[in-house]
Amino acid sequence: MDRRELLTISAVAVPALLDAQVGTSTDWKPLLFDAHQNATVIALTDLIIPATDTPGAKAANVNRYLDLLLNDGRDADRVSFLEGLGWLDQSARQEHQAPFVKLTPANQIALLTKLDQGVNGMEEGTRFFRTAKAMTARIFYATKLGFDELNKGGRVPSSYLAVCTPN
Repeated sequence: MDRRELLTISAVAVPALLDAQVGTSTDWKPLLFDAHQNATVIALTDLIIPATDTPGAKAANVNRYLDLLLNDGRDADRVSFLEGLGWLDQSARQEHQAPFVKLTPANQIALLTKLDQGVNGMEEGTRFFRTAKAMTARIFYATKLGFDELNKGGRVPSSYLAVCTPN
């Protein structure tokens, strides 16, 4: 099993198994992130999947699952993600003299848009952002809030119907 498969399985299995503990606990404390890193992850994931007429990543506690997965996962993945958070803050400070969480929403979105577009000179940030987006989406849609949103109104992906429909 390669790293990608393990992360995919973990991102689906861990939220499903630990939703009651991690998702609803009011006295939750990060295992890996410090307070600033956790605030940055909350801001970042909430921009990736914002609350609209439905809950977003913040409401689904995606930061908590990321903290758990990275804390218990491979050292290389943990180091890479933490370095990416550092890169995000460093870039925000260079451009706006403030860490990412202190930027205005417009400036946060502008920075993430550059990373999404793969602007030259920002390759490290682009790799981090793509990883953060993928992990955020996988985790969000594995939580009860995300699953309910995905299947709102009785929508069921056709791939599930092919597997779950009796012959």
